[in-house]
Amino acid sequence: MGRILLIVLPLTGLFLGWIIRWLYARFQLSSSEQKASRIIQEAVKEAAAKKREALLESKDQLIREKNQLERETRERRNELQRFERRLVQKEENLERRIDSLEKQESEFVNRQRSLEKRETVLLEEEKKWVKELERISGLSVDDAKKLLIQSLENEARHDAQVTINLIEQEAQRTAEKKSREVLISTIQRIATEVSSEVSVTTVSLPNDEMKGRIIGREGRNIRTLETLTGVDIIIDDTPEAVVVSCFDPIRKEIARVSLDRLISDGRIHPARIEEIVQKVTKEISQTIYEEGERVLFELGIHGMSPEGVRALGRLHFRTSYGQNVLNHSKEVAIIAAALASEVGANIELAKRSALLHDIGKGVETSGDGSHVEAGMELARKLGEDSKIINAVGAHHNDIEPESLEAVIVQIADAISAARPGARRETLDNYLKRLESLEKISEGFEGVDKAYAIQAGREVRILVNNEAVDDVEAKELAKKIAKKIEGELKYPGRIKVTIIRETRIVEYAR
Repeated sequence: MGRILLIVLPLTGLFLGWIIRWLYARFQLSSSEQKASRIIQEAVKEAAAKKREALLESKDQLIREKNQLERETRERRNELQRFERRLVQKEENLERRIDSLEKQESEFVNRQRSLEKRETVLLEEEKKWVKELERISGLSVDDAKKLLIQSLENEARHDAQVTINLIEQEAQRTAEKKSREVLISTIQRIATEVSSEVSVTTVSLPNDEMKGRIIGREGRNIRTLETLTGVDIIIDDTPEAVVVSCFDPIRKEIARVSLDRLISDGRIHPARIEEIVQKVTKEISQTIYEEGERVLFELGIHGMSPEGVRALGRLHFRTSYGQNVLNHSKEVAIIAAALASEVGANIELAKRSALLHDIGKGVETSGDGSHVEAGMELARKLGEDSKIINAVGAHHNDIEPESLEAVIVQIADAISAARPGARRETLDNYLKRLESLEKISEGFEGVDKAYAIQAGREVRILVNNEAVDDVEAKELAKKIAKKIEGELKYPGRIKVTIIRETRIVEYAR
């Protein structure tokens, strides 16, 4: 019995627990269903409320849009009415204008008919008068026309000739004045340096003992140097100096540089001399090419062959009447370009022709031909234009110039050669003339300082403002100019400028 109870009681407890849980689950299910039902009812009510709100908003929106549409319709209707009134007014105006034009047209037609009638009457009168004039003059209309045309033609020719003469006279006066202005303005732009033409150069020595080493045993060193360079080396009693003499400036430069190198090196013997001379010769050759390239670059000239560049570079070691030929050629090119720009010529052609005009001076010739002929021949070999060849040959009037650029080269060459300080006088004489200009100016009372400027073409004078007034300054300038004319000889003209100023200085302490 006890065992039965032990088995029945747990089973009963389990059954009662299951019954309780089932009842609780049913209760929870019914509670959830009630909550779901309430949520559904609330959702339905809320949806109905939102539906009513949406309907109300839609109705309000429709009412607003309807009102807006009515307002726009009224405005458009009013605007159409305004346009309609304007169109009506325009139609009325057009009708009035059409009526006015019709009236004017009818008046014009009437006037035209009246003019045609008057024209017919005048033509008949003209024919009568023409016949009467023919009868009185004894000439037909054609004959009278010929006489009138001939008379007018003679008068026109006479007037034209008078006008041509006046134009030619005015052109001559203007051309002379303009050419003078062009030349003066071009000359004033040039103020290049001057180099003296010498055939000797001096090499400094560290001591007199070096002279014996240069001469060498039995004179072999000096003979080797003279033979390799083609110069004369003069060793005399001049202390610490050796003179190198040669008419060829390139050989003279090679000898000078070689001698400087040998003296600095200290090893002086025939083999070393030959080595140094060969090395310096190559360097001078390179310098020649670089000098030619430099001038072409500065002038902006392109397309020159290497042979032409070297021919230009050789001019760097040539001098003529105290001028370095390469600098002179460059100066002539600058002047020619300035003149060409003033007169409307080909600037590039004039500049290239001017640069090459003395290129023959750098050519070694065995014949008796001039540098002009040598320059023309070299220009042909370089493939230059025929106008450039002509300009090279015509710059000393050896041949006739065939172009305006050739004439410009002649003028530029003359300007460069004749400008003050360029040639035909030594540097010492040139400096002495500038000093004379300043001394003459400073010799007048009231002059504080005088300065010769622009290669002696102008003397600028500062006067004492207390000792010289404006009127006296004008008279002083005339007196100084008169004295310069009487005591000095110079090419061209010299400008005398008087400067008078009042300078007051105070110090704030």
